[in-house]
Amino acid sequence: MSTRLKITDTILRDAHQSQAATRMTLEDMLPGCELLDAVGFYSLECWGGATFDSCMRFLNEDPWERLRALRKALPNTKLQMLLRGQNILGYKHYADDVVEQFCRKSVENGIDIIRIFDALNDTRNMEAAMKYTKKYGGTCEAAISYTTSPVHDEDYFVKLAKELEQMGADIICIKDMANLLLPYDAFSLVSKMKKEISVPIHLHTHNTTGTGDMVYLMAAQAGVDIVDTALSPLANGTAQPATEALVATLKGTDRDTGLDMEALSKAAAYFRGVADSLKERGNLDPKVLRVDTNTLLYQVPGGMLSNLISQLKQAKAEDKYYEVLQEVPRVRKDFGYPPLVTPTSQIVGSQAVLNVLMGRYKSFPKESKGLLRGEYGQVPGEVNEEVRKLAIGDDAPITCRPADLIEPELEKYREETKDFAKSEEDVLSYALFPAVAKKFFDVRDGRVEAPTPAAPATPKTSANVDANGVRTLYVQDMTV
Repeated sequence: MSTRLKITDTILRDAHQSQAATRMTLEDMLPGCELLDAVGFYSLECWGGATFDSCMRFLNEDPWERLRALRKALPNTKLQMLLRGQNILGYKHYADDVVEQFCRKSVENGIDIIRIFDALNDTRNMEAAMKYTKKYGGTCEAAISYTTSPVHDEDYFVKLAKELEQMGADIICIKDMANLLLPYDAFSLVSKMKKEISVPIHLHTHNTTGTGDMVYLMAAQAGVDIVDTALSPLANGTAQPATEALVATLKGTDRDTGLDMEALSKAAAYFRGVADSLKERGNLDPKVLRVDTNTLLYQVPGGMLSNLISQLKQAKAEDKYYEVLQEVPRVRKDFGYPPLVTPTSQIVGSQAVLNVLMGRYKSFPKESKGLLRGEYGQVPGEVNEEVRKLAIGDDAPITCRPADLIEPELEKYREETKDFAKSEEDVLSYALFPAVAKKFFDVRDGRVEAPTPAAPATPKTSANVDANGVRTLYVQDMTV
């Protein structure tokens, strides 16, 4: 084997999402684009995930305009985005016609590769996005949400990879959002996948538990085709391992990346200034750079930890932190071992908090009921039927593809936005985040004055009050 390891750099999306609450602006990005474009990356991940919401909510930017500007500024490099399957970039399932139009407009505005995942690894929730990505000329990278549990073994992931390949995936991504994939397991899993599937394998991890560099090194030895890294100014900790370190490590070997360290150094020098600026603005918390091995013990991603702490602070029960961490795996087992990634990480975490504060399963937020009812899709393992009955009573669980129950809704969104949407892209922004988008359009189009720039750096939260008056918070998972 003598093939170059390809590199996707995440500096324009996941790196600042994981470390700086997604607050890097287009103005921060554009001066560095010529330097990034000269490096020779396989792709640059620059859109999707939480950036779409944050652009409008916190930065007063149009996410579509950001994409068009990046496309123009990066003519020689493929642009990549992250899409949550049937959830698109929101937090609920959308009808197929909205998924189709979103995939179409993403490609038309400049995206080359769409990485599509589902929190439960329910491939039915990925099929529409995969089909429409390919229909409109995008490269379909189907992602497996990696986790560990009694039902998640190597055979499970290899079988899933084969199924996604048969569904038309151009690339398979192993998406290790919580840095749970350990180095020797990475070697073994990639080796088995290489024997069973013929499309390239792309590995994504973080450095939350401090093992990310070793994971990539072992995966490279096993023949992985592409890995995600981040330029050093925003690398490591809750972000990806550093690009330059991996490039230097593999130089002169049979997996040499072929990337020029001098070009990387110039790009890193520019983004070091951006990182300093993010720090000055209060967006970059030094805590994100710490190694946290609790993730390996409790499987709780970094963004989910922030969520748990927020909820316990609100309840003035911070002393219950470790009790909640111990409750998370119990809830996860009862709920059928969902991977802990948006939105299931928030659902399991909030339920664990309620269990500790109020007594086990005395109260269920509507999201827990939805998960147990099957609204999010098929969970990987067996659900505790006693818990399900407590949550949804005698309601019959949903067994079909959840999106089959959603009527076409694009025309409804067009009708609702006819007085203020200036484009089909505006309609889609509104469909995903109605209140946030409407507020953004009002500012953009001069109907109201621009707000003062949002104070940073706390994770975005939304609150629900359940029937018992318990206020539960859902915090966007910074690791997605």
